[in-house]
Amino acid sequence: MIGRIIEVADDKRHIFVSRGFLVVRNTDGDREELGQIPLDDIVAVIANAHGLSYTNNLLVALAERGAPFVLCAANHNAVGMLWPIDGNFQQAKRFDAQIAAKKPTNNRIWAEIVKSKVQQQAAALEAAGQLTVPVASLVKKIRSGDPDNIEAQAARRYWALLFGKDFRRDKNSSGINGLLNYGYTIYRAATARAVIAAGLHPTLGIHHSNQGNPMRLVDDLMEPFRPMVDLLVWQINNIGKEQVTAETKRILVRSLYDDMQTNSGTTPATVCMQRLAVSLAQVYLGDRKELDLPFPGLPLTLASSLSEGW
Repeated sequence: MIGRIIEVADDKRHIFVSRGFLVVRNTDGDREELGQIPLDDIVAVIANAHGLSYTNNLLVALAERGAPFVLCAANHNAVGMLWPIDGNFQQAKRFDAQIAAKKPTNNRIWAEIVKSKVQQQAAALEAAGQLTVPVASLVKKIRSGDPDNIEAQAARRYWALLFGKDFRRDKNSSGINGLLNYGYTIYRAATARAVIAAGLHPTLGIHHSNQGNPMRLVDDLMEPFRPMVDLLVWQINNIGKEQVTAETKRILVRSLYDDMQTNSGTTPATVCMQRLAVSLAQVYLGDRKELDLPFPGLPLTLASSLSEGW
């Protein structure tokens, strides 16, 4: 399903549910209604305003539809997320398969994911007109479980090539880092929905092991999609947009609907996330051997689909 990411970024807003719609209302003056969105069309809701208010009925309605409700901090990073406890009719069976997965299986899966991520990083560099060999040459060195931490080696080369040798990835910084934070928050929400819909538990990770992170599997599966955000932020920065604004947010949200290349042809990124999560469940259940990952290659233009924001 291709739906909408809804962001509420103004403190003077109240959101609630009415007759199958998410309704946005201004809390000032005459409390006018600003818009309605069918609940069934929503992929996720991002709460990016500290004075925002919402009803419990809305949270229940979103959870029933598997749409995450994401809470953001001032740096645009997600600090909390509400998701449903029931996501798939085979959920218990798939949870059991996740728990029972052997280390060699997870190591092999992680190697697939890292390989895909590094290939997409090389594709982002190519699209940006940068040298790709320093990153692309590392793909063949990735082994089961990535014991040599090729992922980190690739990242060091990649950031310097894409944003310059003085760039440092810092989640607490603004500018390019703030744009990256916001883009990753969007992709994390969409990946969380895909994980839940596939009947997998978001905390049972493949590689990420931070005990304070309840979304370890989500962070594992979104890795191949991060370069889409990176390339888009590079494009945004190149046209003189350096901060997180209403305009740059819309551009980043729209990228979820840009096409990626797959073995089934061109498919929107959100659908690729869904296929990846389902394929992981199938691997754990013994129904297939490899993940359904997008092919290397990223869109060269700014995204074009619609998003909503208040």
